[in-house]
Amino acid sequence: MNNQVTLNIIRFVVLVLVQSLVLNNINFLGYVNPYIYVLFILLYPIQNNRLLFIFLSFLLGLGVDLFLDSGGVHAAASVFIAYIRPVVLKFAFGMTYEHQTVKIGQSEIGQRFTYMGLLILIHHLVLISLEVFNSGKILLILKKTLFSSIFTLILCVLITILFSQKSK
Repeated sequence: MNNQVTLNIIRFVVLVLVQSLVLNNINFLGYVNPYIYVLFILLYPIQNNRLLFIFLSFLLGLGVDLFLDSGGVHAAASVFIAYIRPVVLKFAFGMTYEHQTVKIGQSEIGQRFTYMGLLILIHHLVLISLEVFNSGKILLILKKTLFSSIFTLILCVLITILFSQKSK
């Protein structure tokens, strides 16, 4: 258990720093920006305390907000996807989630892709909607959400494949 806590602390700190110091300087075509810090929320253990998880998600978003001076939009989006994660897990994994036997790193690629894709898309929709905060710019919101979500999903899948621990 102590090893899992250490891994989550390291993942938390590294993702906030990489997001804030490296990835926020990437801005393809003016509206594509990857947000890989959501990987912490996606990979957080399922059996852990839900209230602690939502609080850690808030701290994660707040950490990114502090570095970016973005007024809390990352914290709001992070808390939202942390709150709805059980619904998405049930949708993506079905009965495996019901029986609390989901191992995201060991699941089928289709289930993992569905789970990550939905949460990333929802996160980006909430984040960019709060960032733009103008219903007259709905096309801009949808365009930024779609392209940033695709780019973030590709990076998250690649990172989980590269850093996954192979079980024998």
